[in-house]
Amino acid sequence: MDVLDNLTIPLFPLDTVLFPGGVLPLRIFEPRYLDMISDCMKTESGIGVILIEKGHESGAAAKVHEFGTLSFISYWHKRNDGMLGITLKGQQRFRVLSTDVKDNQLTIAEIELLPDFIKTQTAHDSEEHINLLQQIISRLEPPYTTMEKHYDDLDWVSARLIELLPLSLKDKQNMLVISDVNERMEYLQPLLVSMEMI
Repeated sequence: MDVLDNLTIPLFPLDTVLFPGGVLPLRIFEPRYLDMISDCMKTESGIGVILIEKGHESGAAAKVHEFGTLSFISYWHKRNDGMLGITLKGQQRFRVLSTDVKDNQLTIAEIELLPDFIKTQTAHDSEEHINLLQQIISRLEPPYTTMEKHYDDLDWVSARLIELLPLSLKDKQNMLVISDVNERMEYLQPLLVSMEMI
């Protein structure tokens, strides 16, 4: 697996998997993450969205998986409940090289960026997947309905299906690691069939 560059970024351990090109609306209330968001907005730096392997989203720093997605804040607003609402947009996958937990339990990681998914033209047999994704997105609210859409790109279609469908987090994480869209679809297809989605 080719490596592009190394960065040091804060991690946002969550019970979710975000792919490049995806959007993730969040409510922020913990002081460590409010500070993290403030710092990242000032410096226009990225945040590593990464699946929790052991632990919880709040409280002590969680143990995380090896692969995640570098994301950037695309929108923020102060909510009526006093929390900060943000939308993260996934940009690029990364692999964690090392981590350092600060006193406030914020995890800082040295990461290596991984190559972008290769844009892959959707084929005739992708029609069911495209229709399914369009149906799912049509039932959602912003930022999903307002996100930039690429139904002609099988990587984009497969990534959005993986994010939005009620698949196990283990399966989602496994598919995040797969760079080749054909391999990813081979993994995803039987899951869709078992859920009677197609």
